[in-house]
Amino acid sequence: MALQIKMCTLVILMFGILYGVIAEVGTWLGEGSVTFYVILAILFMGLQYLIGPYLVEKVMCVRYVSEEEEPELHRIVDELARNANIPKPKVGISQISIPNAFAFGKSLRDGRVCVSEGILKLLNKDELKAVLGHEISHIKNHDMMIITLLSVIPLILYWISRTFIWGGVGERSNEEEKENGSSAVLIGLVAMMAYIFTQLLVLVASRIREYYADEGSVKLGNSPHYLVSALYKLVCASAYANKTTEGKEELRRVAAIRAFFLNDVQKSLKEVTELTQIDTDLSGTIDKCELESLKRKDIKISFAEKLMEIFTTHPNTLKRIKRVSTLI
Repeated sequence: MALQIKMCTLVILMFGILYGVIAEVGTWLGEGSVTFYVILAILFMGLQYLIGPYLVEKVMCVRYVSEEEEPELHRIVDELARNANIPKPKVGISQISIPNAFAFGKSLRDGRVCVSEGILKLLNKDELKAVLGHEISHIKNHDMMIITLLSVIPLILYWISRTFIWGGVGERSNEEEKENGSSAVLIGLVAMMAYIFTQLLVLVASRIREYYADEGSVKLGNSPHYLVSALYKLVCASAYANKTTEGKEELRRVAAIRAFFLNDVQKSLKEVTELTQIDTDLSGTIDKCELESLKRKDIKISFAEKLMEIFTTHPNTLKRIKRVSTLI
């Protein structure tokens, strides 16, 4: 319920900011000019929404597999989809070595769940099921649609700011035009500040959706410690990849769409040290006892890490695991 309240508040705030800027622009320019920006943004959103899945498939080298090829993978996805009461998504394997999973698609009926070749070698069956539960929850919650919709708000504000700033600083022949030019620049600067702020709010929304999908995986019947253990293994694997030439090259190739992943692979080197503190027996996994122990502890995250989290699509993994521990 707390996550739903945060998300609703955030959406209302973003649309309120957009309405305020557009109302001001409408007063200055006239409604017809404002409508142009809105229509252009909607068209851009529609294009992004339609071609998004195709781009993800190409960048991630996705190959869809049949039940004959991957019976266990299909069985897990089918069971989770039935528990979530959604149509079974298409099942694919991403031909990358970095262990991870992701979900995408234009609608519930167009849902697609993919795992990398690396994750199939790294996780046990229960951990993999917990990860896939997280991805199925993204589909059930319409997360791709929500984030795509919210991403259009900063885009509209950016276009408005550029038009007014650059349109208002040109040469003016008389005092009235100079005054109008100054007003235009002021509107442009306000729109630019709103653009930056709403861009950060989109990232907040993305982090909330990750927490929500973690919770969704547990609601689908997965034990919290399996999800946490999977996260821990993925962070460690990504950290190792960041230390090798081949790994760095592959991480750069998928950097543009890493928001789809279960964790932010670019932050793994910083996070892996924090997470080893949870693995008290140094087994390479996090069991139920270790997660229970974390539930009773206070976690400490540096100010720098808290600041950096503002600019990321995923929550700090230690904070995320701490929250999952409350679901036991």
